Amino acid sequence: MMPAAMQAPAAILLLTGGLVTCLFGHRLFRLVLGIYGFLLGALIASSLMGAAETTALLVATVAGGLVGAALLIVAYFIGVALVGAALGALLVRVIWAQLDSDPQVLIVVGASLLGALIALALQRYVIIVGTALGGAWSALIGGSALLGAPDVAFAAERLESWLAAPVHAGYANLWVVAVWLALGSVGIIVQFAITARGR
Repeated sequence: MMPAAMQAPAAILLLTGGLVTCLFGHRLFRLVLGIYGFLLGALIASSLMGAAETTALLVATVAGGLVGAALLIVAYFIGVALVGAALGALLVRVIWAQLDSDPQVLIVVGASLLGALIALALQRYVIIVGTALGGAWSALIGGSALLGAPDVAFAAERLESWLAAPVHAGYANLWVVAVWLALGSVGIIVQFAITARGR
């Protein structure tokens, strides 16, 4: 469970990191890998800690985040594959949410594997699209948490739910999906036209 004092800084990190990722993802891909590696490592470390005192939880979260960031920065191709895998899994979850059900595990795994293979084959395009959409989603979650959206505020109290629960709560609402896709589209256009041009 995330201490209340850390919820606003975490939301600000998601919002700013998401916007940077959305608009500059290809140009700053190693930094983006570091940001999302840190978030992933922090989520895993805090989940393993369970209910602990604030200092121990904070130390474990930061240590896990640093390890996650280092691993993704060093493993560039793994990072590219993970972007594609995450995008594939997210799209399957969004589609199934419109049907008011959860996809079977094999479908999510299959979509993740397909996304990873496509990402490796078409790195530049997948990095741009993946970072634009992933950054837009992170920014949307961070901004919603700062504005006090109830579903996101509930998830913010549980660090391991920062990415899972808000996604589940958010994409069931079509307006959230529309805002996500609109911001992601702006990110794609900006990256192709400006920030990733000539790279």
